[in-house]
Amino acid sequence: MGSSDNDKRTGLSRRGFLGGVTAGAATAVTLRPGAAFAEEVVEPAATSPRFFGRIFKLPPFAPANDQVRAALRELGRPGGLMDARDPLQEGPVRLITNPELSPNNPDNPFHTAGTTFFGQFVDHDFTFDNNSPLGVPTNPRTSPNTRNPTLSLDSVYGGGPNVNPEFYDPADRVKFKVESGGLFEDVPRRADNVAIIADPRNDENLMISGMHAAFLLFHNRVVDRLRSQGVPADEVFDKARRLVTWHYQWIIVHEFLPQIITFGITRDILTHGRRFYRPSPGQHFMPVEFQGACYRFGHSMIRPSYRANLRGDPGGDPATGAPAFFGFIFDPTGQGQRDPVDLRGGARAPRRFIGWQTFFNFGDGNVRPNKRIDTRISTPLFNLPLAAIPSGDPPTALPQRNLLRHLTWSLPSGQQIATAMGIPVLGPDSFPELRPLGAGLDASTPLWYYVLKEGQLLGDGITLAGVGARLIGEVFIGLLELDPASYLAVRRNWRPTLPGRNGSTGDFTMVDLLTFARVDPTSRGQ
Repeated sequence: MGSSDNDKRTGLSRRGFLGGVTAGAATAVTLRPGAAFAEEVVEPAATSPRFFGRIFKLPPFAPANDQVRAALRELGRPGGLMDARDPLQEGPVRLITNPELSPNNPDNPFHTAGTTFFGQFVDHDFTFDNNSPLGVPTNPRTSPNTRNPTLSLDSVYGGGPNVNPEFYDPADRVKFKVESGGLFEDVPRRADNVAIIADPRNDENLMISGMHAAFLLFHNRVVDRLRSQGVPADEVFDKARRLVTWHYQWIIVHEFLPQIITFGITRDILTHGRRFYRPSPGQHFMPVEFQGACYRFGHSMIRPSYRANLRGDPGGDPATGAPAFFGFIFDPTGQGQRDPVDLRGGARAPRRFIGWQTFFNFGDGNVRPNKRIDTRISTPLFNLPLAAIPSGDPPTALPQRNLLRHLTWSLPSGQQIATAMGIPVLGPDSFPELRPLGAGLDASTPLWYYVLKEGQLLGDGITLAGVGARLIGEVFIGLLELDPASYLAVRRNWRPTLPGRNGSTGDFTMVDLLTFARVDPTSRGQ
């Protein structure tokens, strides 16, 4: 992605940004001369894409005993060390329009709010564990990953129109079924409001269901384009799916990864190769270090509330300047409501659509930022609806669930992995808040918490750094390189061919995708 084009879209100088705030992050991933030690602790790659696996053969950060479980629950409990303690009594409007009300939960001025939900959409595309018991040690190699660990959009396409005809338009089977003409960007639903989509998690909240609907419409517009170009009818679906998937993969490599791990680390992995995630072709497994810890960094970026759209709620507060629909990401009072007061999924109502200008930068001044990457998590995430938890069981505090997952997978500590990777280690002095919990967590820190602290201390909360940045970059790029159908495997120098928002080709961002799909604010009047 050309830096000048991106600067215009985001209002951010990438060269200045990477040369300034992330200098510490760049230092943090410099490999020491003795880093060959890593060869001894990288797991053999003999595993299957159908199951989870490990990158490192290292001992767990702590034993799975009652003392450790109690310490993890204490760390992740409501009102505990990780709770940003957002003043929810101020209401969803004031918490997004007056971010200074949450001093423990600062904004990230270099990310837009949509980065979070694009990241969640991607997560649902390549990993889904609904079998392993929370907090009970489990062998990853016997635990199925019910998603294909490739960035191939099977969370959208399912098995295709022949295997999953319920996702497709019965009158035009190469197109997706879209209800209401896509007017409210809602996914197709049964009479009981259950979404008719390939991955039910893409109806967890209003933003992710809106993104899923945008991808349905994106595919349908690509079909229209191919037909207008005279592509034979029996080739349209496969060509459309490849175009959609490759443009999506381009966004991941050229927009999303540079935002979260820096442009420099992304470029280094693409140019010099992967050092740690190195499965053989056909064995591109989903590593538990990524699934259970590193990639969960995105939970730190979630805001307590969002403005869903600018004009969807006729009963909205006139003081906001328009009948906008604001809501907490989750609010217990929304349970059982037909049109919930919060932004949970699983419901249909005229106001429940996304005005994307809050989430991505369309240049109209309405975009809002993410929260910084740090060890504080927005308060509503400590009280999830059970419907938002795939297993449907407590605990309902998301941080507790993330921390107990370290026991499930017997994950090594952040310090152990940093040592194995030859990356400077954050020592106990970086975690003084963990000492009172006991269990030695300040010296042997759960990987998720360690990655968040790296982002906080080394990346200024703007990007990931150290262990987190390197492993996330290697897994993303590795899964693309090992997928024989991806653009990095088929045609590494390929560039986008669909027109962007300005009509040109050769680059493609989420703003361009939403514009092409005609769900941008200009085409929808959102």
